[in-house]
Amino acid sequence: MKFSKLSQLFLVSSIGLVVATVFSACAINTIDYVFVANSAGTGTSNDGQIQTFAADSSSGALRTVSKVVSSGGVNPVAMAVTSDYQNLYVANAGSNNIVHLAIGINGGLTVKDTLSLSGVMPVRMAVNSAGTYLYVLTCTASSALQCTGSPALKEYALSSGTIGSLTASAPLNLSNVSSAYANDILIPTGLTVLANTSTVAGNAVFVTAYDQSAYNPPNGPTTSTANPGWVFGFTIGSGGALTASTSGSPAITVSPWEAGVKPTAIASDPTNLFVYVTDYAQDQLIGYTIIDGSVLNFMPSGPFKTGNEPSAVVVDPRGKFIYVTNSLDSTVSPYEITLATGVPTGAVSVTGSSTNSTDTQPVAVVVDPALGRFVYTANYLGNSVSGFRLDSTSGALTATQATPYPTGEKPTAIVAVPHGNYATQSVTQ
Repeated sequence: MKFSKLSQLFLVSSIGLVVATVFSACAINTIDYVFVANSAGTGTSNDGQIQTFAADSSSGALRTVSKVVSSGGVNPVAMAVTSDYQNLYVANAGSNNIVHLAIGINGGLTVKDTLSLSGVMPVRMAVNSAGTYLYVLTCTASSALQCTGSPALKEYALSSGTIGSLTASAPLNLSNVSSAYANDILIPTGLTVLANTSTVAGNAVFVTAYDQSAYNPPNGPTTSTANPGWVFGFTIGSGGALTASTSGSPAITVSPWEAGVKPTAIASDPTNLFVYVTDYAQDQLIGYTIIDGSVLNFMPSGPFKTGNEPSAVVVDPRGKFIYVTNSLDSTVSPYEITLATGVPTGAVSVTGSSTNSTDTQPVAVVVDPALGRFVYTANYLGNSVSGFRLDSTSGALTATQATPYPTGEKPTAIVAVPHGNYATQSVTQ
């Protein structure tokens, strides 16, 4: 059978349209860039590394993009990003410095400036919503990079992402509690800054610490007389002044508050109503309500059961769900927040029966900020990232395609930023 030239052209056009449709359907639509800090470098350099992954909007699968860049120091332990998603900060514990990198539109990273910390080691970091202050938890440390004392919260000014001078420093001490804890050696572990946006006003910072003398890290048993861990609260005043949380008139200092035995991580919800702390020693999640902007009260039905040795916690952008990584079990546990009270229920029962397997020893967790659709964990001994799809109705998780995704050696921190127009959207459902 012969075709006219017109029929031939129509056939070719039709085939081309089908092929184009297939390729369009298979095209990867990046919604987020996921950055992972690997604590061990490769080759001749001892510096850590930052890997960049692109997250697919349909499957949540990750693929590597851009080149691996140096963390600018040894043993990166924490990362933070500004709310405009243009600046990334990396804390390097082995070289006592913080490196600022600019985030390009395609996920590329460019080193901008470096802050050297004199005589202290960075542990955790956070940036306030306005992008005007960088908060850093520090301590003195041994050659093995173990905190030995002098824990403090330090605040640095930011200008268009550039790290400026130290504006405030607040030591973590127990002078406001029982003298029985006077000899405790506090080890700082977690940090969260309340949101301060057009819809919610927040003006406080909360940090966690535990008593080294009462717990044998990293996996030893608690002693029979284990001293408590703590949450410290600070209000942010004029010029960034940090003041321990107070209550009443005349004002009485009420910070710190007890937090299990070994608090490892802390997160606050986007409405500034609740704070959640993981207790590594007692396998529990401790919930607090926030009163008067910076005062904490225990949730009445807590604490709440987790898996074994919870290591990290995050609240999703909607403020509806909590995700906790359990380092010994190599799992992540989802919780649904009862919005009226903040109590975690539903997705995880008090028996901790609902968990999701990750690769070996998850130590950090993030929810994708573009759509709030995916959850990723950094797995320290697995040398990988595990991915999960988030059910926006129940908070339940299912594994993403081809998870886990290989990383460099010993990833310690993970953050994500929206790609393109997704950065201007709000996660609402």
